[in-house]
Amino acid sequence: MSNKVAIVTGGSRGIGRAIVLQLANDGFDVALVYAGNTEAAQQTQADAESVGVKCKAYQCDVSDFQACGALVKNILEDFGGVNVLVNNAGITRDMLFMRMKQSEIDSVIDTNLKGAMHMAHHTCAKLMRAKDARIINISSVVGMNGNAGQANYAAAKAGLIGFTKSLAKELGGRGVTCNAIAPGAIDTEMTRAIPEKKLQELADTIPLRRIGQPEDVAKVVGFLASDAASYVTGTVIPVDGGMVL
Repeated sequence: MSNKVAIVTGGSRGIGRAIVLQLANDGFDVALVYAGNTEAAQQTQADAESVGVKCKAYQCDVSDFQACGALVKNILEDFGGVNVLVNNAGITRDMLFMRMKQSEIDSVIDTNLKGAMHMAHHTCAKLMRAKDARIINISSVVGMNGNAGQANYAAAKAGLIGFTKSLAKELGGRGVTCNAIAPGAIDTEMTRAIPEKKLQELADTIPLRRIGQPEDVAKVVGFLASDAASYVTGTVIPVDGGMVL
């Protein structure tokens, strides 16, 4: 490997796309994993390649343990190794808990929590062989504070924080750091679906008085993936404009 290699799940749009482009600009070759939007994945791949690094898109349902194993095998064959895993894949199925269907509970847990566990399971051995490897999990402020109508999402994202801290303890002795980032209100397709008046009301409750950008999260990923973060592990970094204080 000439460049370090990063795997980014949920990498075709929104925060994931910004992470792919940040790491590409930082000199990483990137394996971009996406669920279904091939057009967006191909565009992100092309944009990453335009800065002179290798980027390849792979379609995979991260909730499928066996599929993740096959995916990682293909990535290792194509890239020769891996140094950084960013678990960003996530979905929402918002509903008051008493009305939530089992499928709406399971799908969110399976993708947001188990998906990260599947990817980490299949990359751990290779990461331990790399020098100063990183696992970066994208959690949420909802996983820290909870949110009405998002009990499934909050449980998954809180579980991801516990998973992060446990892995940090297990893998630290092998030179692998594991950290989480907890974004707040970020300008993505999800927040754009909120009526403008309600979105402004939300922004007014944030100390920095604005909705964050995907790049705000991506820059913190860039830091955690860098040599500058070699002594940072087991932490959760809110990127929320002060929403959770």
